[in-house]
Amino acid sequence: MEEDEAASRVTLAQVAENAGVSVSTVSKVLNGRQDVSRPTRQKVEQLLEAHGYRRTARTAPEAPLIEIVFHELDAIWAMELILGVEKVAKDSGASVVLTQSGTRHSPGPEWIEGVLRRRPLGVILVFSSLPREYKQQLESRSIPFVIIDPAGDPETDVPSVGSANWSGGLAATRHLIELGHRRIGIITGPEDMMCSLARLDGFRSAMTSAGLEINPGLIAHGDFHVEGGYERALEMLRRADRPTAIFAGSDLQAIGVLEAAGASGLRTPEDLSVVGYDDVAVAKWSRPALTTVHQPLRRMAEAAAEMLLRLHAGERTNTRMELATSLVVRKSTAPPAG
Repeated sequence: MEEDEAASRVTLAQVAENAGVSVSTVSKVLNGRQDVSRPTRQKVEQLLEAHGYRRTARTAPEAPLIEIVFHELDAIWAMELILGVEKVAKDSGASVVLTQSGTRHSPGPEWIEGVLRRRPLGVILVFSSLPREYKQQLESRSIPFVIIDPAGDPETDVPSVGSANWSGGLAATRHLIELGHRRIGIITGPEDMMCSLARLDGFRSAMTSAGLEINPGLIAHGDFHVEGGYERALEMLRRADRPTAIFAGSDLQAIGVLEAAGASGLRTPEDLSVVGYDDVAVAKWSRPALTTVHQPLRRMAEAAAEMLLRLHAGERTNTRMELATSLVVRKSTAPPAG
């Protein structure tokens, strides 16, 4: 251990010498201190990466924290993830801190400086990717991280927990086909999110394997929110060849579809069957209760926290874990009229 610590001190001194700054300035950068100019910080970070610096003897944080980083804390599924992480954290004697930052793809630059100061046991990111510079900064400080990606497909060397989006899309569409529906619409999520594309691919596979025509006019991209589902569904339901069933890429979008059906004078499920995705709490309380694809959000969060603690303990772990989805049949689907 002493040799490892000495090697780290030598590397730290080399970085300071090459950057033309003091060792204490490099130490400030490592610890996320704000009293370092941005140009100096960037130069030191580049040299830390070039030297392959890793903090091998990490001082314990003031309080054992697991940090969860969201791009939108008010998302309806966020609480499921929080509860899953909290369960594992409580059992390990750690606390949970929540941060909102960035876009749906990656956290913002203000977050990385804060997490270096807090120095938690580890970080769980609810994003589809982690920029290389942030990844290097966390690794150089020996702060492990795991991505929960209900909405993406992280790089192969990034520890992550996800779910079977393609299988979910397949199961939802097959359910509607087995009920007898032939004109089936889909309102998936944003086009730049891998989960949206995977669910759409599952839909296409189910339609193709059943020998059914895929009508491009019955494929739409929403935003995973109620308003997007409502607007896209209204457009479909105004068509002369309107669908008899719609598969929505989230439960919130499905609720928007239910509202659009009512506004169009249609009954669910008598005139229009609707399937959602996620199986959040609101799904069982909608009217009618929503048939949906269960995404095991809480278990995904538990698995991510367990993986994070293993990484913190220095254990090796699988880079990617993918959990199964399942169809939950309720009252919003039925055979088509006639």
